[in-house]
Amino acid sequence: MKLGISGTYSSGKTLTSIALSHYTGVPRTMARTMREILPEAAPGKTLEECTAAELLQMIVVRHTERVAHERALSLGSFISDGSSLQEWIYGAIRVQVGINPNASIALGDVDVDKTAELKFFEEVMERLGVSLKLHVQQSFDAFVHLKNELPLAKDGHRPVNERFRTLADETLLRTLDELGMPVHIIGGDVEQRLETIADRFGFTPVMTPRQAIDKARSEYKGIDIRDEKERALAAA
Repeated sequence: MKLGISGTYSSGKTLTSIALSHYTGVPRTMARTMREILPEAAPGKTLEECTAAELLQMIVVRHTERVAHERALSLGSFISDGSSLQEWIYGAIRVQVGINPNASIALGDVDVDKTAELKFFEEVMERLGVSLKLHVQQSFDAFVHLKNELPLAKDGHRPVNERFRTLADETLLRTLDELGMPVHIIGGDVEQRLETIADRFGFTPVMTPRQAIDKARSEYKGIDIRDEKERALAAA
């Protein structure tokens, strides 16, 4: 079973996927987060300051890292924190809300005017989406989609807002349906999620939910989500 854990920002994908891997003993595929890729793609910048070209670079880097890890586990089962659809949607939604989503909050549900840069970015994301969708369709057996039921984390590390998050969630579900992927929508706390997923897919737990969650939280703390400015301040 090649299972993707799908969901929008602050839905708990990462913690759930790490905990599920510990809970079931099924290996987890990995790819660096945008925050971790940022220093090499746009040194000294925050995600909000990135250009369309820099965003595209990070999208491609993350996709290729996903592919490498998925192929390494292609002969068996794996659990994935999202999929390459996340990268495509991360860029595609910016055609509506702007390269920096937080700069267009005042517009409400109105799309931003398309500059020449944004029009070209739209064309690139449309064509890139064709390849990424095909890859996901050929690489996964099913998805678990986490309900958009948790508040958006106010940690300063997410250049997104509620409109961006809602659009991303809707686009994810619509795209998975278009691809004919089996999708199981679940909610609840992490323990409930683990038990529900294991039951639906016939996974045999190798530890208790609490043990798996504790391991996941410890592992999650090791993810460096600082931006370049925070890293520079820490070094100083």
